[in-house]
Amino acid sequence: MKLLHVVGARPNFMKLAPVLLAGRASPGVEQLVVHTGQHYDHEMSDRFFDDLAIPRPDENLDVGSGSHAQQTATIMSRFEPVLVRARPDWVVVYGDVNSTMAATLVASKLGVRVAHVEAGLRSRDRAMPEEINRLVTDQLADLLLPPSRDAIANLLAEGIPENKIVFVGNVMVDTLLRLRDQARATGMPQTLGVAGVPFAFVTMHRPSNVDQAETLSELLLGLEDLAAAMPVLFAVHPRTRERIARFGLDGAAPSVRLLNPLGYLETIALADAAAMVVTDSGGLQEETTVLGVPCLTVRANTERPVTVTEGTNRLVRSTRQSLGEAVASVLADRQGGRYTARRPELWDGRAGERVIAALAAASLSLPVASG
Repeated sequence: MKLLHVVGARPNFMKLAPVLLAGRASPGVEQLVVHTGQHYDHEMSDRFFDDLAIPRPDENLDVGSGSHAQQTATIMSRFEPVLVRARPDWVVVYGDVNSTMAATLVASKLGVRVAHVEAGLRSRDRAMPEEINRLVTDQLADLLLPPSRDAIANLLAEGIPENKIVFVGNVMVDTLLRLRDQARATGMPQTLGVAGVPFAFVTMHRPSNVDQAETLSELLLGLEDLAAAMPVLFAVHPRTRERIARFGLDGAAPSVRLLNPLGYLETIALADAAAMVVTDSGGLQEETTVLGVPCLTVRANTERPVTVTEGTNRLVRSTRQSLGEAVASVLADRQGGRYTARRPELWDGRAGERVIAALAAASLSLPVASG
């Protein structure tokens, strides 16, 4: 069985790693990795191969930035000859970035089977480019590998045949559990002078939060309010840093400590030790749920509702007042002993093995068993 994995952005790497490792441990599995270069900055891309202990990709398409249409078109035109040359049994795509949809379109037109890891997640917000990528990918994929029960329900409601769906669990959790001790060993809280004290860890990069001066200003003011209660460490995405400078907001949150982009291990080390995480990241919603850390997701909706219903996540509107109220609620819950969380089903560190098993079974046209 020959697998061609396609990755393009930071979240894909954490999802790829456990599948790649499980494939290596399975006799008869040949694997190639194509990195589209959708995230081309070393801080946001290459270092994750080092952190996750996976090899450099076999192909790098060096796509870089551009509009959604430009990026998708470039990925498609550069990926097609690679796919024709490789002739895999499966193209395996991950998550919801432009690389995911672009590779799926190319493979589908060439008659190569596609497996979608993390299928079925829905925010119900088509203003999010990622939602369009999810919908298109899941309609075209031949094997859908959802991380949670709600994702299965979404796929069935959209008319996906049940025999194309295999519940495998959350591959990102595999990576988190495998590398949590290494993350802790980095000593990031000690390095940053917050060991043993409550602090907040922040990431923010989505256009809905950072592309409008008024919204970004509100959030920075909310973080400045939070900094009066505890240290605030903000790992600033390049996009966010550029917007802060463009909008003249460099001095909006003087008490907030701005950090350069972090590697995976550093990010997990800080999220694990934090009193709370403030983010708009999909991955951190899941990671904080497993780590048992309160998470305030600054979005109107989430494609990962299980992190709210079973985990540690709360949705917060992008305003100073809403953020302040949510922070106060988290602090009150912790102080009052009302804080509880549980890990969702099959978030157990073995999802990568189940992905490989599902691909092998589907390759033989045999029934595939969930769980």
